[in-house]
Amino acid sequence: MNRVRRRSCRRLGLRARVTAAFAAGALLLAASMALVSYELTRRSLLDERERTAVRAAYFDAAVVRSGLDAEAPDVAEVLRSLDTGSSRRALLHRDGQWYGLIADEGLTAAIPEDLQRLVRSGEPAVQRVRVDGQAALLVGVPLSGSATYYEVNSLGELERTFRALALTLTAVAIMVAGSGAALGWYATRHSLRPLTAVADAAERIAAGDVTARLDPATDPDLTRLSTSFNHMVDQLARRIERDRRFAADVSHELRSPLQTLAAAASVLQRRRAHHDGRTATAAGLVADEIDRFQRLVNDLIDLARSDETARRAAVDVAALARAACADRDLPPALVALGADTPATWRVERRRVAQVLANLLDNAVRYGAGPVAVRLSRAGDAGVIEVDDHGPGVPAEDRETIFDRFVRGRAAHDRGAGDGTGLGLALVAQHAAAHGGRPRSRTALAAAGPASG
Repeated sequence: MNRVRRRSCRRLGLRARVTAAFAAGALLLAASMALVSYELTRRSLLDERERTAVRAAYFDAAVVRSGLDAEAPDVAEVLRSLDTGSSRRALLHRDGQWYGLIADEGLTAAIPEDLQRLVRSGEPAVQRVRVDGQAALLVGVPLSGSATYYEVNSLGELERTFRALALTLTAVAIMVAGSGAALGWYATRHSLRPLTAVADAAERIAAGDVTARLDPATDPDLTRLSTSFNHMVDQLARRIERDRRFAADVSHELRSPLQTLAAAASVLQRRRAHHDGRTATAAGLVADEIDRFQRLVNDLIDLARSDETARRAAVDVAALARAACADRDLPPALVALGADTPATWRVERRRVAQVLANLLDNAVRYGAGPVAVRLSRAGDAGVIEVDDHGPGVPAEDRETIFDRFVRGRAAHDRGAGDGTGLGLALVAQHAAAHGGRPRSRTALAAAGPASG
């Protein structure tokens, strides 16, 4: 049970937790203030009503006492002379009998025996009682040794006032809690804005834009974070640039000896007929490996250049795709242009041509040949998709298939093993340069350079 609770708490985000804390704090404060206000108001009104009731009871008791001092007094007439209104009811206990303007057994039964004894002993008394289920204030005043006077004051109107006050204070507490939640949501939204900027900058950097920076002047309290973040990005950009330059320099330095080796291998290949079988086979292997090495060096050079910003221009991508198919003796009819998709996109011709070439080569080499080259749009982005006869990229390989020097299982199972492992990495880099990203589906691969 405790584990379930802890996991459910972790699902709440920071904004939700802070908003809930603001709401709970506001509700607790409002409830406390409402309870104190209600209790103070209740006591004040009850004390005021008690003082008013006691004064009125003493005044009426004096009237009754003066009326009873007469010879053969008419008790009913004396009680009728009182101005009690509708909220007060008068009772007289004289010589063991109860007198009242209205016969009410429940009224006399509501007078406690203890209070009656206290009043008969000559002490006035005040007590809150229930009469017919309604709250009332009972005031007892001694008149003589044989007579006592009681007034029952209804508190129904005061009870209704208390209920209305309680409802009002409850509504106010709920509104304050809602205001606290709104304040917490606004405060967290404002407070998390710098973190949102950090997240946005991190996403841009992850997408390849190492020029993303934070403004240290946005929030004085986050100056250190912004400065450290920018310093980290500067270091990362320098490292990426250093690695890119290193790869480019090494690749360029390897070109000259490779060209010499290729020329020598070409001579050996042309003179294979003059060598014995083992020598001819060895010469063929050397030529093949040199050719593969040259392709690897060329790919490394292209990969080093792929971090540069794409130089966009209007390019007929459909014609480019048909030309790529024709270069590989594939029918141009494989190219299918989606509905409402223009043939001309604003992209860098060299990058898109290499994307098409690499995807088609992979389909030919590892997918038993392409079956379609689809050009379509997804919002403002253009989508290049190459489908083949193969079973597709396994789900466990789709996260890494576009990494450098990663070769899928199809390359090991169906290919000749002469790939460089950089073809799809170049596809990913060229797609990122256009603001897009590569995707692996059940088909071999699909690349989405932005067409904006």
